[in-house]
Amino acid sequence: MPSTDDLVPVLKKLRLSGVLSTLDLRTREAVDQDLSHGEFLFRLCTDEIGRRESKQLELRLRRASFESTKRIDDFEWSFNPQIPKAKVIDLATCQFVERQENAILIGPTGVGKSHLAQALGERACRIGHSACYVSAHRMLSQLRAARADQSYDKKILRFTSPDLLVVDDIGLRPLEGDEPIDLYEIIRQRYERGSMIVTSNRAIEEWYPLFLDDLIASAAMDRLLHHAHVVVMEGHSYRNPPSGRSAPPPPDTQHGGPRRRPPRPLAPPERARRSQVDQLEAS
Repeated sequence: MPSTDDLVPVLKKLRLSGVLSTLDLRTREAVDQDLSHGEFLFRLCTDEIGRRESKQLELRLRRASFESTKRIDDFEWSFNPQIPKAKVIDLATCQFVERQENAILIGPTGVGKSHLAQALGERACRIGHSACYVSAHRMLSQLRAARADQSYDKKILRFTSPDLLVVDDIGLRPLEGDEPIDLYEIIRQRYERGSMIVTSNRAIEEWYPLFLDDLIASAAMDRLLHHAHVVVMEGHSYRNPPSGRSAPPPPDTQHGGPRRRPPRPLAPPERARRSQVDQLEAS
């Protein structure tokens, strides 16, 4: 009977060296419980699948470049109860990612837009989707630099290839130079091929002038809004709560503290899959 030492090169050649971490445990378990060869192999393979899925999730989260760990469960809905929880929970099923649709979060500074945007991105990664989180300023700055060093085509793939692109704080500052064209190009290439989550302090009607050209603005916004779920978030800032109210616990007492930004009501299309919503609300 071959020893564990004999199995090491064989498992490595088959790219199954991770099996070694539970092989001894599963072998003793098989002896103690008188497991069949098939059951023993099944449990060993299940361990390997779990390891690989865990590594793949870790890789997806690392590549997504979230600022910090944010989760839907950590969001303090009671602080601003007017935030449409059902719509956000519906988005957390990530069906919109599978359908290559967009989500737009609009609201004033501090209501938790960035928290929810990253939390939705984290959910997408857990389900198996690739994601990329970036602030609008950083994204456009990187593309501007890429034009200068002739790496534009490679750099733009960073923002067009993931299943989900999360762009934080669109419109925080005016666009300039080639930035309107760069933003349009990202929206164009992702249209019906990938999903976007976009946060902004500005009402949607204020986005058009950002492009500095009516034709580019119309083309970009038409694509962005065609399959869009718009969530208007109104309420007080978590960072500067009104007198007499305390903000939610800081990030070190939960998985992540909320982040931020502003509105003007724009009612999104109502798409409620109640069964999925109810499941998530109950969890």
